[in-house]
Amino acid sequence: MPRIATLEIDGKKYEFPITEGTENEVAVDISSFRSNTGGVITYDPGYKNTGACESAITFLDGEKGILRYRGYAIEELAEKADFLEVAYLLIFGELPSREQLEKFHKDIREQSIVAEDMKKILDGFPSSAHPMGVLSSLTNALIAFNPSSVNVDSEEDMYRAIVKIMAKFPVLTAWAYRKRAGLPLDYGDDSLGYVENFLKMMFKKPHGEYAQNKIVVDALDKLLILHADHEQNCSTSTVRIVGSSHAGLFASLSAGINALWGPLHGGANQAVIEMLEAIKADDGDTKKYMAKAKDKEDPFRLMGFGHRVYKNFDPRAKIIKKAADSLLDDLGVEDTVLDIAKGLEKEALEDKYFVDRKLYPNVDFYSGIIYRAMGIPVEMFTPMFALGRLPGWIAQWREMRLRKEPIGRPRQIYIGETLRAFKDIDYR
Repeated sequence: MPRIATLEIDGKKYEFPITEGTENEVAVDISSFRSNTGGVITYDPGYKNTGACESAITFLDGEKGILRYRGYAIEELAEKADFLEVAYLLIFGELPSREQLEKFHKDIREQSIVAEDMKKILDGFPSSAHPMGVLSSLTNALIAFNPSSVNVDSEEDMYRAIVKIMAKFPVLTAWAYRKRAGLPLDYGDDSLGYVENFLKMMFKKPHGEYAQNKIVVDALDKLLILHADHEQNCSTSTVRIVGSSHAGLFASLSAGINALWGPLHGGANQAVIEMLEAIKADDGDTKKYMAKAKDKEDPFRLMGFGHRVYKNFDPRAKIIKKAADSLLDDLGVEDTVLDIAKGLEKEALEDKYFVDRKLYPNVDFYSGIIYRAMGIPVEMFTPMFALGRLPGWIAQWREMRLRKEPIGRPRQIYIGETLRAFKDIDYR
């Protein structure tokens, strides 16, 4: 017998079906709520309790610290797969065979050339421009070079668009960095893997060879996997709602980049480094700042600890902590800021106040440390996040279009003036 939820308004009862996901998530289906109740709507600021879609891509259980892509545990994917395999899984639903993966990578390599005219657009930005603004603009500009809209009913058309953006996005990300750093643009190397090629495009100096470091490659590969999707967060929801108007893939992704740019979303790892810099400027006294973090009257916030979704621990943090430790050991970086980070981590993991409240270091804490150790400046942290999140955004856009979801159109509770008469300007 189907389950029903009953809601009573002003003495009148209304019934709504209860739907259940494959992981036993329960939701009341209120899609007919407004029409059945004569105009009553639900009110949920930030949509924290509202399911806006059905999705088969990512499962997240914040209370239990579970994250799965297409049913695969994030721990197993980070250990056994590379970023391109995970991207294929997220976008197309299954892990690729060897032949499928080789074709995917080959097709990406063939589409990695960015039109020369894109350089003219890049040249129009001052060197002080934030890389996220540059990346968003360049992604949007791709539409001008690919003006035909994607036929979502054609698998071939859809695949071609996906390969194009997977190929060109790393180039645009690296160009955004090199523009700010005053370095000549690099087109990469077709003989390299996806992550290796990106690192070379970022860091190769014009007067020398770039030597790959396997530990650096592995750390970045894992970070990109961990950032690849995270259910219906702000930027992902933005991609879906923009795409619901039948805006194209590139336009929808550009909107997602802008949403990710916000400091409450993609800027968290940058905030970690800025906090560590502030502690360094104040003699690097970690015990002082741990005490400030525990003082409810103190406005100081310990960035990179705890998580809005994960109420126990961030499963991604456990994975990336090992990569961060290996990277720091291998690179032997002497950096007071990173020493402060390690001190805060040690104290938080041993401090009863933080342990009892499950305020463990999260993925943003460790990603900030890794990026800094690699020599990536803080303004590039969010573009690096965007590079990792790209396959998740693509997967969500593709799913939304294939499911033929309706255009997004949230309601509101109007709290403005009621009807009033217009006053001539002499009487105002």
